[in-house]
Amino acid sequence: MNELLKRIPEMKTGDSLISALSVLPEYDENIRYQSDAVRLIALSDVYNIYIPSSMTTEIYSKLYLAMLRSLQKKMTKTAVMQQNQNHRAIRRQEYTGIIGGSDSFTIIGSSGIGKSSAIFRCLSVLEADRIIETEKPYTKIIPYVVVQCPFDSSVKGLLLEILRKVDEVLGSENYRNALKIRVTTDMLIGSVSQIALNHIGLLIVDEIQNVVNSKNGKSLIGMLTQLINNSGISICMVGTPESEPFFEQAMQLARRSMGLRYSALPPDRSFDDFCRVLFSYQYTKQKTEITDALIEWLYEHSGGIVSVVVSLIHDAQEMAILSGQEVLNVKTLEEAYRKRLSMLHGYIEPSIKRGKQTNAKGRALPETKRSLGENSDGFSIKELVATAKANNVDLVELLKTHIPVEEVRI
Repeated sequence: MNELLKRIPEMKTGDSLISALSVLPEYDENIRYQSDAVRLIALSDVYNIYIPSSMTTEIYSKLYLAMLRSLQKKMTKTAVMQQNQNHRAIRRQEYTGIIGGSDSFTIIGSSGIGKSSAIFRCLSVLEADRIIETEKPYTKIIPYVVVQCPFDSSVKGLLLEILRKVDEVLGSENYRNALKIRVTTDMLIGSVSQIALNHIGLLIVDEIQNVVNSKNGKSLIGMLTQLINNSGISICMVGTPESEPFFEQAMQLARRSMGLRYSALPPDRSFDDFCRVLFSYQYTKQKTEITDALIEWLYEHSGGIVSVVVSLIHDAQEMAILSGQEVLNVKTLEEAYRKRLSMLHGYIEPSIKRGKQTNAKGRALPETKRSLGENSDGFSIKELVATAKANNVDLVELLKTHIPVEEVRI
């Protein structure tokens, strides 16, 4: 047992954890003077940037401790008893959990906030060896296995996928043999339980929200519960908030779904730091310094969703290089938002927290006074015209802060 635990990396905390999780590709200022082709290729480094947040560090701790609990159960007397029980039960198809344990939890978060990226960054830090081998007794253990919940929540489909993933690492033929003899779902549960008990540390099931609209949803969660009881491994279920009502239907489901919940970043220092790091990777010929007004613009047009911020900064630079504008500013960002992210407008705008607006030059636009008797969405065109003249700002830019405006070239 001690030999097994020595093979996993030591748990990191504080600055050492932040350093291990961070990914900052090399950047040379001279790249801005290279050809368009060279800069466009180098621009893809923006997608490789990873800046850990409090969400990342919390996920790391949760995954590490869950994997540790699973490994601690390996090679114990109870684990040997469970192996014998599973072996006998495969024939009878009557499974009894001996090793047991309610080691399941969820990581729920909105799409695009970076939860999957955080999980895979944490797993890369967790992984000392892709396979842990022990001599007494000789066995091979995979620290973690990641699978996706089938779109139709097929119990057999998920069990076969687990076998396929294990075979990829261990070089075994469990998946092929299962297909060859056309095993039943009940037999598969016993086989996968035995394999998980012997060879898997942590099982991560992504896209768990697929269970919501499927008639097989509860069956799949029930299978995962049985897998926990028969193998003792920890299971992490990852999905979007739409899966929450499903788990709230019954006590046994809610108990299996206790875990971590995340939403888009708030407009705080962590979002500011994230934007400043991204903005330092500029590949346009003209360099622009980021301002508080630009950060506020990015938040308003991303809703705090980090993947949208990355796409905005990447696409704005790509369009600026291709069009010859060669600058990253509010104008090019606005163009990228309008042309490249049009499908997301309906999802982002409702969550925007309006602050001071900025014009194409990055200056804060003045707030307009509301007329008496107007509601919170009302405004006066006359007042907008007067405000634009008094503050020497573009009326169209000011009007955009109140209603959608489409500019047409004539």
